[in-house]
Amino acid sequence: MAAPGYSDTDKAEDVKHLHSMGYAQELERRLSRFSNFAVSFSIICILSGGINSLAQATSGAGGIGIGIGWLVGCFVSLTFAVAMSQISSAYPTAGGLYHWGSILGNRGTGWVTAWLNLLGLITVLGAINVGTWTFFIGAFGPTLGIEGTLTNQMIFLVIITGAQALINHLGIKLTAKLTDFSGYLIFFGSILIAVVCLFSAETWDFSRLFTFHNYSGEAGASVWPSVSNAWVFALGLLLPIYTITGYDASAHTSEETIKAASSVPRAMVMSVIWSAVFGYLFLAAFVLMIPNMDDAAKQGWNVFFWAFDQRVSPGLKEFVYLVVFIAQLLCGLATVTSASRMIFAFSRDGGLPGSSALAKVSPTYRTPVAAIWTASVLSVLFVWGSTLVSVAGTSAYTIVVSCTVIFLFLSFTVPIVLGMVAWGTPKWDKMGPWNLGRGIFMLFGVLSIVSMILIFIIGIQPPNDWALYITVGFFILTAIVWFAFERNRFQGPPLGDIIAARQAAIKAAEQAVGETGH
Repeated sequence: MAAPGYSDTDKAEDVKHLHSMGYAQELERRLSRFSNFAVSFSIICILSGGINSLAQATSGAGGIGIGIGWLVGCFVSLTFAVAMSQISSAYPTAGGLYHWGSILGNRGTGWVTAWLNLLGLITVLGAINVGTWTFFIGAFGPTLGIEGTLTNQMIFLVIITGAQALINHLGIKLTAKLTDFSGYLIFFGSILIAVVCLFSAETWDFSRLFTFHNYSGEAGASVWPSVSNAWVFALGLLLPIYTITGYDASAHTSEETIKAASSVPRAMVMSVIWSAVFGYLFLAAFVLMIPNMDDAAKQGWNVFFWAFDQRVSPGLKEFVYLVVFIAQLLCGLATVTSASRMIFAFSRDGGLPGSSALAKVSPTYRTPVAAIWTASVLSVLFVWGSTLVSVAGTSAYTIVVSCTVIFLFLSFTVPIVLGMVAWGTPKWDKMGPWNLGRGIFMLFGVLSIVSMILIFIIGIQPPNDWALYITVGFFILTAIVWFAFERNRFQGPPLGDIIAARQAAIKAAEQAVGETGH
């Protein structure tokens, strides 16, 4: 039976589109347009990155880092979302970026895109849950008597990542209910923080939002090293840019979304826009509440808790913390969903070791169970292993996480550039229902390239300068692996006559998971 508002004809059209790309409807289509939006909105989670990384602005350029910097950084992220929305409408499949890179380019570009996106998703899942731990310790640690030790951190990560994996394991229906709730919770939490901050502020000095001050170095608790005025503002852009990412999750869950060709692109774009708007709402209010900007800069990464301690009553403060904490937990939940679908999609084309197991879908839960647990375990192992290793006195965890978003945005850029080249050629001669037109797509494609250059330049500045060497090393390693091994082994997604030859296998795969009705 089709979902409410989703006719058998609609379902047949979705499945027909998927079959035309050579894949079976193994996953269950349960996500409404809002649910698909909520997955991306939950991963972006302005109540996670917007709070945990707040010092990048307050200990950088000060109030203008929010008043102007947030808007600039959000526009940077929007350029990618708009460009990718055009492609996602034409090719709505799980692991979308990988398929786009392959179909619009070739097997090699698809393979590189997959690894960029996959490594980014695994490490960002670990980083999100570490951020949740950091917030938990800051908000509730003193009350509960829990210390921020590495052992406690790893126990916490194992528990919450395991819970996130288990929920994903049990089916997209349960996951969708929780990410839908997360979407509403983020809206509510943003308004709550904004109202609390505005009513707790002594005055509403809006000039703060447009006042620049260079807090780099000791004045800003060394969040950033001492740099010039221009650089400290540019570095502050990492707050919105690093927060407003993960909207590719809408593409990764395409095969579980009803009317995917129109729902997915809209969800990607709107998740960025609403995150930008509501993030600006509560962050601007927070800046207005801060007792003194100079004192706030000195707090470094503790600025959020410090300001609430100064201005907000204990009971109300704890309630706000609880809302934020739940939102951050659900952010990790949605990230497991996204990462596992990327693993599933890449594996069904033989892209990963153990692909046959990773590509299996549970007939009971209609989820890629092995992919879910693999993504979750790898994220925990990444955090554990990287925190034990230091390079030149800097934790390997910090170094790798600084590369995470560079990798993710590179995985966005590759198919966008390929799409600009392929538009109107046999590789891409049919657009989806979400069609911006050639001119707008090309405009946002160029803006995405410019944005990628900006992200890379500011992303490799001290204290993240090791990101340059890791990124270069990644491309050298992938080139060696591709030309030495994968070029002759990896076939990529099905194309041309291979799609027609797979129809019997598609039917068998759907029967194995009980898919009927088309």
